[in-house]
Amino acid sequence: MENIRCEGSNICYSDQGQGEVIVLLHGFCGSSAYFEQVIPYLSGSYRVIAPDLRGHGASDAPLGAYNIDQMADDVLSLLNSLEIEKAYLLGHSMGGYVTLSFAQRYASRLKGFGLIHSTGYPDSEEAREKRLKSVSTIQNEGITAFVDALIPGLFAVDAAPQLLERAKEIGYKTPPQGAAGAALAMRERPDRRDVISAAAVPVLLVAGTEDSLVPAERIFTSDKANITKAAISGAGHMSMYEAPERLAEIIKDFVQVPAAKK
Repeated sequence: MENIRCEGSNICYSDQGQGEVIVLLHGFCGSSAYFEQVIPYLSGSYRVIAPDLRGHGASDAPLGAYNIDQMADDVLSLLNSLEIEKAYLLGHSMGGYVTLSFAQRYASRLKGFGLIHSTGYPDSEEAREKRLKSVSTIQNEGITAFVDALIPGLFAVDAAPQLLERAKEIGYKTPPQGAAGAALAMRERPDRRDVISAAAVPVLLVAGTEDSLVPAERIFTSDKANITKAAISGAGHMSMYEAPERLAEIIKDFVQVPAAKK
């Protein structure tokens, strides 16, 4: 892992392979390690960059609430530091919210973007209340108890137990203040479905047929010609582990679309 300074905080990242740049953004209580089974399928053909988002993994976790735009600005700082003019930006779950913020404000830096088990919808009132309960659990019971309760619901019901255990191991490393800050950031994010429908670059939308958190109808919110939709059969919210080769194939196909179609 390498690191850069973003507004006084360290952001750590992995950087593997050469070629077109694909940036992968992980979800809540995850890290760049979430893509450990996907990156090997991609890095033989592409340069794959996967940061630990603010408050997660080995990156710094400042105290207080974060916001999604701030996390997107960290990604911009990373691209600037690495002198990358344009990239494909793909975000899983919370990483998708960061991706949409980036796409809305820094569209000229993207060759394309995508959501993996993520949505342009904002939190419902019920979900906003659950975010506050999550923060309370993290603060009062600790990150281990929170992650133990969180992870099983992310996978399809028949997922291999070792996959859940690996996701938990990664989640346990999330600094409690980072998890709390990110939960509050997700709670306050705006409706960004219009970023998907108005995009001038190619957009990839990936759903899992067994995803109980973000069902396909909340992901596939536009039918424009530049949008590619993919549903991964049997996957829940964690296709990076449940179907890594299939997810990598979808990403490769998306990036390889002939320029004339873009």
